[in-house]
Amino acid sequence: MSASIMLQNPVAADRLFLLFHGVGATPQSMVPLGDVLGKSYPRAAVVSVQAPDLSDFGQGFQWFSVQGVTEANRVERIEAAMPIFVETVTSWQKKFGVTAAQTALIGFSQGAIMSLSSTQMVADSLADKIVSLSGRFAVLPKCALNDTAVHFLHGDQDNVIDYRLSQLAHEALLARGTTTTYDLIPNLTHSINESTVTHLLSRL
Repeated sequence: MSASIMLQNPVAADRLFLLFHGVGATPQSMVPLGDVLGKSYPRAAVVSVQAPDLSDFGQGFQWFSVQGVTEANRVERIEAAMPIFVETVTSWQKKFGVTAAQTALIGFSQGAIMSLSSTQMVADSLADKIVSLSGRFAVLPKCALNDTAVHFLHGDQDNVIDYRLSQLAHEALLARGTTTTYDLIPNLTHSINESTVTHLLSRL
């Protein structure tokens, strides 16, 4: 928790935004988005969270290794990382005195994978909203989410995580009665741009 970046620390937070970066990145990569959130929600606590492990890429950090990752072994890697992910979220909630109902998890790429996967691997809801930026579920969701809305934002030129994985997950959640949205961003690669931020703010 100490290596994370606290971008906004109000006297009495009425909500909490936790930002999770992608594999091989650092909390600094999510600071521009966090700054926008802070200006838009002056009473919200905003934290850009550092993943716990050094990245296999030789720079940045990761929640789990993507070296040799496959559709078959991705889930077990996420499951192994999930306890510290949950502890991270709940520790920040306790620090700011907020509940899951006042929390939004906003993840990019691997940060989104961890946030989304928590809804299938953790009994109690961690957040009121999850925003997936260029992310995916490890496997399509099987459980309905009664207490969490999920918003997918994905670029149509993403060559790292196929945008259709977000679309399929959105449709699967819809079929289970979960509150969910899906925004496909034109001409966007595996990144975040101004259009992403505009869509994100409209979903919060």
